Amino acid sequence: MVDSTLITDTDTDTDTDTSVAEPAVKPHLILALDYGVKKMGMALGNSLTETARAFDILAMNNGQPDWDNLLGIIKVWGVAKVVVGLPLNMDGSSSMLSKRAHKFARRLAHRIMEQHLPVTVILCDERLTSVGAREIAWENGWIQNERDPIDDISACILMSTYFADPSSSIAIDAIKAD
Repeated sequence: MVDSTLITDTDTDTDTDTSVAEPAVKPHLILALDYGVKKMGMALGNSLTETARAFDILAMNNGQPDWDNLLGIIKVWGVAKVVVGLPLNMDGSSSMLSKRAHKFARRLAHRIMEQHLPVTVILCDERLTSVGAREIAWENGWIQNERDPIDDISACILMSTYFADPSSSIAIDAIKAD
């Protein structure tokens, strides 16, 4: 026996759209990326609680990620903002890696725009995040060897830096190419 209270007009409508809806963007969800040529650390942050957690480490191919995978993560999680770490020299000048990170951020912003995603890409100074991440990982016993990956922890520190002073970051569309 079928319970007729569960049947509605939309249940019997043959013209309904069966396509899968995209997940909604969560305005409070931020993805931090600790850019590297061989791997890229990822952390998810919540702007309401100003907390971050290590998420994943993506393999990079000479500074290029698996774009479909990265964009898929942004879509599935409903990320509203991506913070890309800018590895400046200690005196604040650009390094070769910071130029590559800047180029990566521009490419990411372009690919996000092509997908019509309402996601902002920004750059944030990430000086000493790897040093801090290694210290935290050693102290907590998360790594056993100095070569163990800490890129996702670095991304958490990058997120904390962003939360501490969001006005110091720069939107990628506001900067000229080097």
